[in-house]
Amino acid sequence: MSAQIIDGKKISDEIRGEILQEVTALKAKNVVPGLAVVLVGEDPASKVYVGSKEKTCQQLGIYSEVHRLDALTTESELLALINRLNEQSTINGILVQLPLPNHINEKAVIDAIRLDKDVDGFHPQSVGNLIIGDDSLLPCTPAGVIELIKRQGVDIAGKHAVVIGRSNIVGKPVANLLLREHATVTICHSRTTNMEQIAKQADILVVAIGKAKAIDSRYVKPGAIVIDVGVNRLPDGKLAGDVDFNDCLEAASYITPVPGGVGPMTITMLMKNTITAARRANGIEV
Repeated sequence: MSAQIIDGKKISDEIRGEILQEVTALKAKNVVPGLAVVLVGEDPASKVYVGSKEKTCQQLGIYSEVHRLDALTTESELLALINRLNEQSTINGILVQLPLPNHINEKAVIDAIRLDKDVDGFHPQSVGNLIIGDDSLLPCTPAGVIELIKRQGVDIAGKHAVVIGRSNIVGKPVANLLLREHATVTICHSRTTNMEQIAKQADILVVAIGKAKAIDSRYVKPGAIVIDVGVNRLPDGKLAGDVDFNDCLEAASYITPVPGGVGPMTITMLMKNTITAARRANGIEV
């Protein structure tokens, strides 16, 4: 039997509807959530992402500032801007679009964002809070992955989850979020010797390695939930995930497509984080 396709666009739209209601309720209390996005340079993909974030803010009634800086902007100039945004009361969330030009220290920039405005969830203290289970703003893509699974009516507790990939942006945080949901979690990576056998044990398989169609049905236990975080551009210009979608369709019970799976959730969870940050800044219960 063919897997049920998890429609990330539909779920993302549902959550945006919920966010719109929250924004309306906050505005009734004279609270307008605000997000500042900083873009340094002319990276084409980054420009598209930043444009999408700006548009989504407008659609949801969130106050938005986009700071587009020249590629030659110095690290100290960027840090000065972040410090200003840290102190700006109309801004609840700050996001610096990565990657940054080579002459700017990415870590120094992430560390400079105030913890309560770290809507990307990348600050070392946010990461620490996630690991020990304290309240924190969660990294957007991993939080979106958990949301996709839960909204299928799947109880994560007790399931064996295998995460393929150990990046700081997806692999590690998604593994920690699955642990928080009481899954038994195994992480595989480029040095894992028996990856196929390990992946085949997974009730939930999350793949984030950045290699097109690297994971096929040999890695999928019959009936597993397969979440594909990868986005790769093929030579013909089409997008493909890290999972060979067509090959895994028969084995899985649920599977995310690329595009239209995890992708739409990332900006939606960013908006959700901005609302949470605005609530906390104004002493409104989350």
